[in-house]
Amino acid sequence: MTGITETGAAILAAHHVSEFNEAVAAKDFSEFLCLFTDDAVIRFENVPGVGQLEFAGREAYTKAYAEQPPDDQIDISGKAEPGEDGHGVVVPFAWRRDRSRGTIRLTYTARNDDDLDSRLVTRMTVIFG
Repeated sequence: MTGITETGAAILAAHHVSEFNEAVAAKDFSEFLCLFTDDAVIRFENVPGVGQLEFAGREAYTKAYAEQPPDDQIDISGKAEPGEDGHGVVVPFAWRRDRSRGTIRLTYTARNDDDLDSRLVTRMTVIFG
């Protein structure tokens, strides 16, 4: 299987952040959530005032984004790197409003080719701070 290269990581990170920012601006996360598999797990760590949250499966994460949608966009704040497993991307980011930083760890479906557009997110972990 072909792993994600440094160039691929940069492309996937830019696409993910762009789709997220468009969803925040539109106040509609339906297109953004199409980037995830039906059984994807979305986890948030170090959430201010909350701690950790986790949503497993399309129904759970769609409901979470509908009930508490993010209201701030993000910018990539450093170099996106391939994950250790060859199927992931690590993306440093900063919130636009207060410039607080975090990290997004994305794991993608494994592919036998280099078609980045057909990879879906199977796991996303957003680490605040």
